Amino acid sequence: MQQTRVKQGLPYYEDFVTSYPTVHDLAAAPEDEVLRHWQGLGYYSRARNMHHTAKQVVGEFGGQFPTTYAELLQLRGVGQYTAAAIASFAFDEQVAVLDGNVFRVLARVFGITADIAVPASRKVFQQLANSLIPAAAPAEFNQAIMEFGAIQCTPQKPDCLFCPLQGECYAFQHGMVAELPVKSKAKAARTRYFHYLVLRFADTIYMRKRVEKDIWQGLYDFALTETEAADLSAVTLLAQVAALGGTFATDRVAEASSAYRHVLSHQKLEARFHPVWLQAPLAPEALAASGLQAFNQAAIEDLPKPILITNYIGNL
Repeated sequence: MQQTRVKQGLPYYEDFVTSYPTVHDLAAAPEDEVLRHWQGLGYYSRARNMHHTAKQVVGEFGGQFPTTYAELLQLRGVGQYTAAAIASFAFDEQVAVLDGNVFRVLARVFGITADIAVPASRKVFQQLANSLIPAAAPAEFNQAIMEFGAIQCTPQKPDCLFCPLQGECYAFQHGMVAELPVKSKAKAARTRYFHYLVLRFADTIYMRKRVEKDIWQGLYDFALTETEAADLSAVTLLAQVAALGGTFATDRVAEASSAYRHVLSHQKLEARFHPVWLQAPLAPEALAASGLQAFNQAAIEDLPKPILITNYIGNL
């Protein structure tokens, strides 16, 4: 819910609690299966972290979810914001949450000019928020200040005229509402050009499980070559297929797909798929060297895949 709309996330949530009704069920599930249930949401590291955390809860906490902020921070994928939210909402611990809404409200009301995009600034805001949160109602305070930022003290055109904090708001009193909070701009997203070699023989399609430690770790895609430009020359394509141990079936040459575009937080992907029909199946030694595995189309449906790959396969 931190990165998507409730309407989009709710079917995934319902599927998860149906498939894994207890933390023990999730801990015992294969990672491929968990990733397949998550497919389409993006941020796959969260699925891997959640799976790891389920194992942690079962193995280290006896199947009982931690109830304190300090213990929650020990769980993989649970940072300060998530730990504070759970600890205060579920267990009434007096610890303040910091999200974009809270940063904005505090910066404006108290006139804080520290750059919220700089990690060191978090300590300034956290100390202030912790000094404000009441021991008697931490959950109510945290939810209230987040809601206040979401509907009253909005990023653009906040409703200052009817704001109950108008009289004590530094930004309003000093004409700095538009300037606060201070947030430096992120670097512009770069474009990367992916060329997928969709190696096929008869009813077999060759795919590989990504083992690199990146956002798609544990997902399946095709043999990949990345270029500096949008096009892949025929010479390079032939060389790449040969390097994978394959030989073109010259009577079945297909054109590359049109571009499939996908936007990530810090980069833009432009992918093209190159169907390659082989004269013969890839040899075992070629499969071992490349990491490719042979699947039929039905088996591919059950594999966890990046949305780019899912969209392409849907058009096969």
